[in-house]
Amino acid sequence: MSRSRLEAFSDGVIAIIITIMVLELKVPEGADLHDLKPLLPTFLTYALSFVFVGIYWSNHHHLFHAVDRVSGGILWANLHLLFWLSLVPFVTAWLGENQSSRWPTAIYGLDMLGAAIAFTVLVRTIIAHQGPHSKLKAAVGRDRKGMVSLLAYLAAVPLAFLNQWISDAIFVSVACIWLVPDRRIEVVLKD
Repeated sequence: MSRSRLEAFSDGVIAIIITIMVLELKVPEGADLHDLKPLLPTFLTYALSFVFVGIYWSNHHHLFHAVDRVSGGILWANLHLLFWLSLVPFVTAWLGENQSSRWPTAIYGLDMLGAAIAFTVLVRTIIAHQGPHSKLKAAVGRDRKGMVSLLAYLAAVPLAFLNQWISDAIFVSVACIWLVPDRRIEVVLKD
């Protein structure tokens, strides 16, 4: 089975996710600049979530350049990732409306953790399908960046009950780690 249908479907789902998120942004009640101030937490949460979805889309794109064929297991692992990403508009809206609340912050972190786990499962499923000597295995290696992200999200969830700003700082830090596209796959594919 070729990868093109999986990529097209995933691109479509991610485009819908971004569209839903932007539709959650409300127009201010007034026409003055200060009327935007109450919307700032919602906008900042949207911007962070947009970056996260963009990071997943970019890394998904790079990941599938190292895939020759797709198995049923890869399809399900990809759906698992899309499930967690499809929850991003909901957790983004809830957190944006309740910026300094514990539960929305913790649930946002759980969704980010779920997406990170799902991406890890997808990568490992592809490697298992292609074999231990695949280009993807060579590119990913031990995946320290991925493991650091998983641990950071895992810490952010309970920390939301201690101090939500710590969790928010962790979310931003993880986004910064991944902001530059992962070049490991590009390097291996060039060789």
